[in-house]
Amino acid sequence: MIFRQLFDAESSTYTYLVGDEVSRQAVLIDPVLEQIDRDLRLLDELGLKLTHVFDTHVHADHVTASGALRERTRCTVVGGVGGAACANVQVRHGDAVHVGPLVFQVLATPGHTDDSVSYLLGERVFTGDALLVRGNGRTDFQNGSAAQLYDSITRVLFALPDATRVYPAHDYKGFTVTTVAEEKRHHPRLAGRSREEFIHIMENLHLPNPRKMDLAVPANRACGHPAPPPPEART
Repeated sequence: MIFRQLFDAESSTYTYLVGDEVSRQAVLIDPVLEQIDRDLRLLDELGLKLTHVFDTHVHADHVTASGALRERTRCTVVGGVGGAACANVQVRHGDAVHVGPLVFQVLATPGHTDDSVSYLLGERVFTGDALLVRGNGRTDFQNGSAAQLYDSITRVLFALPDATRVYPAHDYKGFTVTTVAEEKRHHPRLAGRSREEFIHIMENLHLPNPRKMDLAVPANRACGHPAPPPPEART
């Protein structure tokens, strides 16, 4: 298997490239629009054909490259039910997505947003913003729910084998990967805390909105294509 972890410095977003060495089919997970040329160049250098793009959820801090990649490569865009209606495939918990011989199991992990999903591939799980390294996504917009997120992490992600490597969609402190076991022991909002304590923490973060939220959310619901201006603005 070919695996690369890529980074967008402006939004602190990780994009993951996963490819099969025999079929040469590949997927990009959570691609960023501004990095499309970098990602396509890497695919070409590695001799891979992009057949799929996975979005873990409708992001609020950057614009996805999924739609632009589909236009340039004819790949299949995959996202969670309730997210971008323009996705070719909307997946639910328990679904499987095949990229050549690679089989990704879909885990519904709502809470950060209501459409959040994670993708499990063997001993790796790509968790989007549901579970970060010693952190987790906020729950105060896009139908987020602290109670749902607690259940998603503790009942779904923490039910995976302890050695499962967790690859998040973002990191702001220089970490690249963690494991289920590490997060069970050291997650500051979860380890040794009750569901009620986690909800209280999440409901009292008082964070400012992401800088690109007003642009990113409507664009990402359209697979990365900006929404047209209102009629009165088209003069």
